[in-house]
Amino acid sequence: MLNNIGLPGLLLIAIVVLVLFGRGKISSLMGEVGKGITAFKKGVGEGSKEDEDETAAKKDRELAAPSVRNESVAPATDSTERETVESRNS
Repeated sequence: MLNNIGLPGLLLIAIVVLVLFGRGKISSLMGEVGKGITAFKKGVGEGSKEDEDETAAKKDRELAAPSVRNESVAPATDSTERETVESRNS
């Protein structure tokens, strides 16, 4: 359906929009669209910069942190186990 518009159709649409809204309204609308696009690009740039900073900070923390050895620790016994062991010893 949109494949058949062509240049004359686009010009007709542009003229109708210009008549309906006026030149001042269209220029202010395009200015707002431009500001929106600029803000979007700025936000995307800041987001990727924050991701890079976060990744670098995480890498620095991993390098700076001492390695933790996985030493086996005797499990804590609760009171029922102690009672059982004490009753066996008696």
